[in-house]
Amino acid sequence: MKTVFVDVDTQLDFLYPGGALYVPGAERIAATVARLNRHAAAHGIPIISTADAHTENDPEFASWPHHCVAGATGQHKAQGTLLERCVVIPNRECDLAIEGAQQIIIEKQTVDSFQAPNMHRVIHKLDADDFVVYGVVTEVCVLWGVRGLLRLGKHVTLVTDAVQSLTPAGSEAAIQEMLEGGVTLAPSTTFG
Repeated sequence: MKTVFVDVDTQLDFLYPGGALYVPGAERIAATVARLNRHAAAHGIPIISTADAHTENDPEFASWPHHCVAGATGQHKAQGTLLERCVVIPNRECDLAIEGAQQIIIEKQTVDSFQAPNMHRVIHKLDADDFVVYGVVTEVCVLWGVRGLLRLGKHVTLVTDAVQSLTPAGSEAAIQEMLEGGVTLAPSTTFG
């Protein structure tokens, strides 16, 4: 059974103090995310990394503060989470040249990565059944990504020490929803 790791939105604006939409405590998961990504690369497991890529006047800014504007420093993924052979898939219809890529960065403009025009296409092309998910934030983009994978009938494992939430109550509700959907919880040590 083929596995894909999914690294959700580990971008500078979310992970570190001073980021435009900093998630308190998120910097603590950066090393774990980097270790998971390196483990995947060492074992030939592809990684889908989602990444917000907003326009200056993006509609999402009606709901969330200004963040992750395409090309701005805060939009970049944390350096330690990047792999040598990565490809960026823009948030528009395009050719999917992902052969040989260790990491496929899918740009998106909403909290639901499955609204990005290429998410379904990449998942179909990778043809995997098991997905290991981690990143920020548990009750928003991580939850939306897990929901999308479950709708496709995929088995999902959430890496419990490689996610960060906005609030304990939000995290608890999101994890409960995931468990009810059949998600497995596991620590990062499960993956090397």
